Amino acid sequence: MTKTVSTRGNGGRSEGALDHRLKRLRLHSMKGPIEGGGDAEDAARKSVVLDCGWGRLIFAQTFTSNEEIVDVLRQEQQDQRDIAFYVRDPHILLSLAPQEAFLDPSHTYRLDLSTYRAGRRRPKGFFIRRLASEADARAVNAIYASRGMVPVSPDFFWAKRDSRSLTYFVAEEEATGKIIGTVTGVDHHRLFNDPERGSSLWCLAVDPQSRHPGIGEMLVRRLCEYFQARGAAYVDLSVLHDNELAIGLYEKLGFERIPVFAVKRKNPINEKLFASPLEEYDALNPYARIIVNEARRRGVHAEITDAAGGFFRLTYGGRSIHCRESLSEMTSGVAVSICDDKAVTRRVVSAAGLNVPEQITADDETALGEFLVRHQSVVVKPARGEQGRGVSVGLTEMEDVQRAVATAREISDRVLVESCFDGEDLRLVVIDHKLVAAAVRRPPYVVGDGQTDLKKLIEQQSRRRAAATAGESTIPIDEETRRCLAASGKTLETVPAAGEEVLVRKTANLHTGGSIHDVTDIVHPKLVEAACRASQAIDIPVTGIDFMIKSPSQPDYVFIEANERPGLANHEPQPTAERFIDLLFPLSRARRFQDASTKAIA
Repeated sequence: MTKTVSTRGNGGRSEGALDHRLKRLRLHSMKGPIEGGGDAEDAARKSVVLDCGWGRLIFAQTFTSNEEIVDVLRQEQQDQRDIAFYVRDPHILLSLAPQEAFLDPSHTYRLDLSTYRAGRRRPKGFFIRRLASEADARAVNAIYASRGMVPVSPDFFWAKRDSRSLTYFVAEEEATGKIIGTVTGVDHHRLFNDPERGSSLWCLAVDPQSRHPGIGEMLVRRLCEYFQARGAAYVDLSVLHDNELAIGLYEKLGFERIPVFAVKRKNPINEKLFASPLEEYDALNPYARIIVNEARRRGVHAEITDAAGGFFRLTYGGRSIHCRESLSEMTSGVAVSICDDKAVTRRVVSAAGLNVPEQITADDETALGEFLVRHQSVVVKPARGEQGRGVSVGLTEMEDVQRAVATAREISDRVLVESCFDGEDLRLVVIDHKLVAAAVRRPPYVVGDGQTDLKKLIEQQSRRRAAATAGESTIPIDEETRRCLAASGKTLETVPAAGEEVLVRKTANLHTGGSIHDVTDIVHPKLVEAACRASQAIDIPVTGIDFMIKSPSQPDYVFIEANERPGLANHEPQPTAERFIDLLFPLSRARRFQDASTKAIA
């Protein structure tokens, strides 16, 4: 692959001058290999390997031969991702281990800190600080999991909190104290007395559920300013060649491409980077992709049968199962039929002892009016439908109810009206009649800046939600959105005050802009027991049970519906896809447990 290098990105130096500088990165010293960093007071250290928790950074410019680099790559641990960075002659290195190593399809970008100027924009609604607690470390891991990155032991983060070569910054939301972003930096001079006084940026990740703009930019700027203040000459980073959003951010901040390469080892984590991709893999939605990825990681054969519909076939040990996302041949037609009709679902779970809301059909306007008077607030929804389409929540006026019924009839001929339970929307993913994940689903809202009207704020938030969910989550601007705004005395033209939070829809479905927040560790046992009882009553092996609740830590609930094809993505760090493959192919668990044991022993 031919790479084009901008001479402007190197402070006006030519490619030849840059090549000379890169040659000088081949260091020589008397020191031996190190793990985990440390300060260098003497000559530049040799054969430097830095443990980052998710894998090791192998600083190739500190090695005297490619053979040594290959030897270190061969020491990679199970479920880790080592990176040999600053590889001078990747073609020669790869010739030594063509079956074991591959050239990472990433670009390297560099920011010259001598010309970098701090931005005037300040964080709004969040602030940047150093990682300071084990709770911070757990939150960072959750963000890593949501982005498909290799997790790190919280103990590792805590052990490195005072490291002078590894630096962790986090973004904390002011209103909630939640960690919503993270970035890691490596100080090359402190690590191995780098004569170039370089530094590098790693593991930039932002919580996909966060509504605040500019988190990634503020994290990058904070790290760059930190290194600049400590006398670093530049900041380097590696980014996948097709990550257009990230590349756009880096170029906006002044990073320029340089001819530096990275080599990685062929392993299951890196497979998608070096192996021929599955045909139509890129067309799969995130709910199908998370399952296919877990299957391939375990050695389960995957064949995509209809990418647009999310269909694929998994084969292992002579057993073959056809799936559509989390709906497999193991789910009976009867169970699907029960979940498909919300009135039937309600009757089945009610007979099993679950709490259900009062419900009527929207056929008789007189009865509908009496129902509204009795309950004051109602929910209108199609008897058959999914992804929150046609659902209206918190209706208090008959005119609104009538309009909502007309909208719901576009989805299903039969429309249901239920009493409205005031609280939060809880999704419980139950596989093999056991809880795997619990998450509160919150409706979308925007934060005012005192200058932008609600229509533009909604559009901006919708773009962020789409980017974070591969297009699965967007906020429609429709009658339901206008009604929700009108309930608080606002229109799409209203300009909310700076910092004002405005609810834009009352439904919390992910597909209409809602966000998902894991509460598995705190969900009340009564809620878990009720969800598992519902799955048993329907006799369905994989389901998403939806409750309205006062709080995930309290036992009060009302059953809403059961989903026969729950989305397993967006529930990180819970192992939803792992448990799904466990259900389909129990024997594949032996390989997973063996891998874990090997890692523990190592």
